[in-house]
Amino acid sequence: MNARVVPVALLLGALAACGFHLEGSTPLPRSIALVRIETSDTESDFYFGLRKALIAAGTRIDESGHDGSATVIHVLTDLTTQRILTVSALNVPTEYELSYQLKFSVTSQGRDLIAPETHTLVRDYNFSENELLAKERETRILNEALAHDLVSVVMRRLSSL
Repeated sequence: MNARVVPVALLLGALAACGFHLEGSTPLPRSIALVRIETSDTESDFYFGLRKALIAAGTRIDESGHDGSATVIHVLTDLTTQRILTVSALNVPTEYELSYQLKFSVTSQGRDLIAPETHTLVRDYNFSENELLAKERETRILNEALAHDLVSVVMRRLSSL
């Protein structure tokens, strides 16, 4: 064997043995081969991220809602909020707190697989009126990151079923 192939093969073997999986490739049980997502907000960062993660895991999405065998993920709360943490001497906000709250449950054929759970993630960031456009972009990026983290939480819960 080539001297370069052996170390690479050993590394790949070690990664496979430790249970390493690429992000987004969370293995899901066969009972979750078909999923319907019930939510009031189909435009949220969480909804798009969850759909993408489910499809990457090999799950089909039931768009029609007519298949009674589909596992249903009920998104009960999908809410982002922003509040002022600190203000300057001129009463101008200088720090904000972003929070993303998710409440979900999972049912399959009329039985609860995951009872309603609430997860909240919080981040804070500094604000400057002089950098308004950059700070608006930062807020958007932070919201997307919080939604991504919540998708990871839900996918881990689904893979534990």
